[in-house]
Amino acid sequence: MGVIGEMDQRLFTRVAGARVPAADPVLRRLSHSADHGRLWLATAAGLALSGGRTARRAALRGVGSLALASLTVNTVVKWSARRPRPLLDLVPPIRHLRHQPRTTSFPSGHAASAAAFATGVALESTRYGALVAPFAASVAFSRVYVGVHYPLDVLAGVAIGAGAAALTCRWWLPRAAVPERERPAAPAPALPRGKGLVVFVNSQAGNGAAAAGLPPAERLRDLLPRAELFERGPGDDFAALLAEAVERAARTGGALGVCGGDGSVNAAARAAAERGLALAVFPGGTLNHFAQDVGVPDFEDTAVAVTRGEAVRVDIGVAHPGDGQGVRFLNTFSIGMYPELVRLRQHLEERWGKWPAAAVALIRVLRTATPMELSVNGHPRRLWLLFAGNGRYVPEGFAPGFRPRLDDGLLDLRMIDGNHRFARTRVIASALAGALHRSRVYSAEHVSWVELEGLTDTDHLAYDGEIAPSPEQLRLEKAHQALVVYRPVQPQDELAQQARLAAAAARYWQRTSRPAAGDA
Repeated sequence: MGVIGEMDQRLFTRVAGARVPAADPVLRRLSHSADHGRLWLATAAGLALSGGRTARRAALRGVGSLALASLTVNTVVKWSARRPRPLLDLVPPIRHLRHQPRTTSFPSGHAASAAAFATGVALESTRYGALVAPFAASVAFSRVYVGVHYPLDVLAGVAIGAGAAALTCRWWLPRAAVPERERPAAPAPALPRGKGLVVFVNSQAGNGAAAAGLPPAERLRDLLPRAELFERGPGDDFAALLAEAVERAARTGGALGVCGGDGSVNAAARAAAERGLALAVFPGGTLNHFAQDVGVPDFEDTAVAVTRGEAVRVDIGVAHPGDGQGVRFLNTFSIGMYPELVRLRQHLEERWGKWPAAAVALIRVLRTATPMELSVNGHPRRLWLLFAGNGRYVPEGFAPGFRPRLDDGLLDLRMIDGNHRFARTRVIASALAGALHRSRVYSAEHVSWVELEGLTDTDHLAYDGEIAPSPEQLRLEKAHQALVVYRPVQPQDELAQQARLAAAAARYWQRTSRPAAGDA
């Protein structure tokens, strides 16, 4: 460390002796603004409030990375190294911080936080990462410039911060900015300004576009003024209104659109596939799993694809009972603990709200659930949960995140074995440790079909967030490329989309406020 230490001291001396008067107040204030991560928390809040879903994911990963890096630096590394701070004799007084740090010098916590946040953001979006990176680099450099760290402290902090951000991918894989594009294009009618498009708008679903201050129907009218909208009000029957919209789309020879959550999209997709209609999905729910995975995270993405006639084919999962009509699912199917959790959440949701109800339901289910006995492809099994995804989910762990493709012809089958002691606890512990693939109580495979028999220990099944009675036997399989969905060939610019959305919301509120002003 002698040679490295001498180089470190020499470089610190050169930076301390540099005279860039215009940079003195700027870097000093920037360094101070990053105390306790304030600069990065404010940046994350700005991204979450002003950006779209990608920006919110980037902000969340950035904050998570920052927390992990800060914990590592402040509880382990600093107290192990105990390197004294540099002397301030060579640093001009104008650069001195008002309050000098009292902790040890190695590594730089500010540099670790800056690198962690910037890297975390960049993992989700290189565009947002490029906006944050110059400020992160400036904060890291400022710690040497104001004389509170040696260059080696800063470099070590940057390495720890970047490593912490990369480590978050072990539990939560970044979503690709562009879904895989290998799918061949599917024939779909081009509908300029939405002429020929019939959209079923479930205004009772999620928060969707209303989060931006613009009702979903108003945004659809702004993007596709010639589309025909069937809006579901509080007293309207869901099935009857959707059937009317489907019939209208079939008569006009255009396409069917749906605005709502995954349950609404599932119902519209089944109808579109049966009638041979292309489907335009406008994400109007809370999570919008299918819209995110197919590649239309915003209304404008779908509107562009509808106007140009750009679409792809996707699979539909099918659960066939021994007799009668089965259920079709776009996202997930499950039996065991999860259907009971959904049933309890729906029961409590009106009184508690969705997320508190989900938390209460999870606690109750974990406390009272028992394993179910069934046969999987002719083999007797005792399971806590059987999950089947319509397509391969990543990561390949207990908490599936997203699907790179929706036309792979595969079911993502995951099971939690009920024969082992403390199976639920062991699964959770393995998932937190990132070692679920080595757990004996958890199994995962990709199959084209699976036979389930003897389903007498479970009363319900869940598909795409909906609950249905469970028959005694089921065959899960795929209807390969059974649905045509609009999706643009080229992804849209999220920053530009948010700016146009804000402008549309401003025009809408200006227009609707005029009568009130006139009455006054």
